[in-house]
Amino acid sequence: MDDRFCIFPKDKIANAVNIGGTKEIKLHRIQSLQPDLIIAEKEENTQEIVETLEQYFPVYVFEIQTIDDVLRMITDLGDVTNRQNQASKLSVNIQTAFSYVPNLQAKRVAYVIWRNPYMVVGKDTYIQSVLEKLGFINPFTSLEGRYPIVTIEDFERANLDYIFLATEPFPFQEKHFAEFRVMDSKANLKIIDGEMFWYGAKMIEAAAYFRKEFANGV
Repeated sequence: MDDRFCIFPKDKIANAVNIGGTKEIKLHRIQSLQPDLIIAEKEENTQEIVETLEQYFPVYVFEIQTIDDVLRMITDLGDVTNRQNQASKLSVNIQTAFSYVPNLQAKRVAYVIWRNPYMVVGKDTYIQSVLEKLGFINPFTSLEGRYPIVTIEDFERANLDYIFLATEPFPFQEKHFAEFRVMDSKANLKIIDGEMFWYGAKMIEAAAYFRKEFANGV
């Protein structure tokens, strides 16, 4: 089963039963499927949803804020699903892949995820953990919230080397460069594949993407 936002694995998702969204569920559909285990995510799924599901099925809830959190989650899921060998192999492959990502040596970056209002990645997020691994400094971690709303003045004061415009959740494109050049004429602008900042098995592909995109700087 999946929620309506799931897009992977592509060869299986078309036949999966849709059970709602991240903030609302179709309980009767879930009950009809009789799952052995439900996996929920603290940031996306509400406490009410988790408590409702726990009345009927085993629920594993995880929260991801760092790369280490991902590795811990993979180990946990391997244990609860009796797939320890597969989990260990995936964890090792991720750690190996990330050991070769480049380091941008303290360049200041904004990772922008939304427009109207502008929202950026802040503290206590997986994306921030990856930015740190790549050597970036994110000045917006000083603001409140994991995905703070920022103003034009915030961009101007940040003294940025780079502005990353993610392809999701807002689909930034090069046509949006002009408005950011008005805010900061010195920062380098780059479209970033937002899926490469998803955690889990995607991280192996992401590490290769980082090596390609950042090997010689940005």
